[in-house]
Amino acid sequence: MTELWQGLVKAVELIVSRDPEVMEITVRSLAISATSCTITALVCLPLGSLIHFSRFAGKRALVNLIQTFYSVPTVAIGLFIFVLLSRAGPLGELGLLFTPIAMVLGQVLLVMPIMLGLTISALSSIDKAVFETAISLGASGTQASILTLREARFAVLTAVIMAFGRAISEVGLSLMVGGNIKGFTRTLTTAISLETSKGDIELSIALGIILISLALIINVVLSRLQQR
Repeated sequence: MTELWQGLVKAVELIVSRDPEVMEITVRSLAISATSCTITALVCLPLGSLIHFSRFAGKRALVNLIQTFYSVPTVAIGLFIFVLLSRAGPLGELGLLFTPIAMVLGQVLLVMPIMLGLTISALSSIDKAVFETAISLGASGTQASILTLREARFAVLTAVIMAFGRAISEVGLSLMVGGNIKGFTRTLTTAISLETSKGDIELSIALGIILISLALIINVVLSRLQQR
């Protein structure tokens, strides 16, 4: 209980004093996760719409497969990216391993099933009459799909929130492909892991409180936007 209180006090001190290292780690964590979710949204919203509005054999099986990957272990994605970007891998010559780009790529693959599956579910919850009415009024298939997606925007925003939460809280992938390099790839989760292994429990708790606070603030803001 004492360690928890000391961690809380230290967290407040770090925030109030705007500790340069903590601020740097926090900004990097937000930047990597936000970039990952933005890229994922640009891919998954059109792809999810395409899957939902298309009719093809195996569609149900494809959706079930996407949903299966909701809980894919982060270390499994990390291993895949590591092999892909290592010197012996097909993209090793690019030198992207242990860089923020590798972390972004890993997080994109990690949250893509979540955003894609929830986008399809969001579109499925909208009455088919919306799409059919738009078509009957002369809209193209693309225009009708965009209209339906707008109707499902609140559920889609929820998908984005969940994807961001998954991205900013993962640690295994970041350690494997980012290397936890100080001043370059260290994030809040990897810093917590490092400080815990070093026995600096107070700082670990402080960083954990900062991480939880950030996630709470972002979720509250997005929820307010969703309600409006």
